[in-house]
Amino acid sequence: MKETVLNKFLRYIAIDTQSDENSNTQPSTAKQLTLSKLLVKELKAMGIKDAALDEYGYVMATIPSNVKKKIPVIGFIAHVDTAPDLSGADIKPQIIENYNGKDIVLNKEKKISLKLKDFPELADFKGKTLITTDGTTLLGADDKAGVAEIMAAAEYIMKHPEIKHGTIKIGFTPDEEIGRGVDKFDVKKFGADYAYTMDGGALGELEYENFNAASAKIKIHGNNIHPGYAKGKMINSILVAMELNALLPVNERPEFTCDYEGFFHIVHIGGSVEEASMQYIIRDHDRKKFEQKKKLIKDCVDFINKRYGKDVITLELKDQYYNMREMVEPHYHVVETAFKAMKLAGIEPIVRPIRGGTDGARLSFMELPCPNIFAGGHNFHGKYEFVAAESMAKATEVILNIIKLYAEK
Repeated sequence: MKETVLNKFLRYIAIDTQSDENSNTQPSTAKQLTLSKLLVKELKAMGIKDAALDEYGYVMATIPSNVKKKIPVIGFIAHVDTAPDLSGADIKPQIIENYNGKDIVLNKEKKISLKLKDFPELADFKGKTLITTDGTTLLGADDKAGVAEIMAAAEYIMKHPEIKHGTIKIGFTPDEEIGRGVDKFDVKKFGADYAYTMDGGALGELEYENFNAASAKIKIHGNNIHPGYAKGKMINSILVAMELNALLPVNERPEFTCDYEGFFHIVHIGGSVEEASMQYIIRDHDRKKFEQKKKLIKDCVDFINKRYGKDVITLELKDQYYNMREMVEPHYHVVETAFKAMKLAGIEPIVRPIRGGTDGARLSFMELPCPNIFAGGHNFHGKYEFVAAESMAKATEVILNIIKLYAEK
């Protein structure tokens, strides 16, 4: 299994599938379809006849049940796109077999290394097979590790008809990294009763709680007057932006929060005296606190506008996704089954809230309860990303165990 999933992973990361938040198309980049078409081809080669790619970039496929009794239809989902944060093109993975537990040189020329002092979790992988970047791109384990794991599990099931199972649904989505992963996902067409996203991080992670999320886009309309004659007339958009940011609580920034603590995160600021723009993401696991955070940023905008006596600031506040917990808990067996599947694979489950979101969060609110399972990667969205082949093999084993456990119920 380790060799199978590793070979698939290396094949998939060779394809650039970076999504683009500035695009208005679905999917946001045509290059994502290159991998999606390959996946359909491979699924059909396994004997999964209905594998298909639709006009929106979704791959869906079905492995029919081979038992007579009624078993819940279980889906497994991963996303093909990689994050816009760093290039996903021309990836040159380094395969480190029997890792010695020391610092890893990613790029000797650029003096970039994975250092134990910065990433102490590396010590846990001594003796394992690690796949890293060369320090110039991301790796793509988010979420091509998940894609490879689902594909490896599907191949195993198709090669072993003696394994009893219900109907299994497979789904691959585009544009998850830019928050549009399930914008046009047809839950009814997919046909699963319950599903799992293979989009978590470290070995053992099992998540059914995530942030409530909103975005705040702010435009500031200043008044640029010759500085020699500006008294009482100039409104400097740059200073207004700084003033607004100073009104938000310092201790509610990402660098000062963890666990269930939410935050305001400024992700963009720019402009001139005349015009400026800002963008925040707002996050909190607690729905009440989430609503309070949204109200606070509205109140800050209102305060600035009253201060300057005009609509200097305009605010576009948009909810992005919600905490899946309220939709998953009524079907808690999906969590319990994943928990048991990990135990059977010799893995100690780590149940923790996601300090982010997944396609599964939105799917859960589309009436498809969908917890998130580890894919095995670390340091997503950057040059220090790495994954262990053994972790991917274990994730594949967990998928197979979930399938078997539902068939036994």
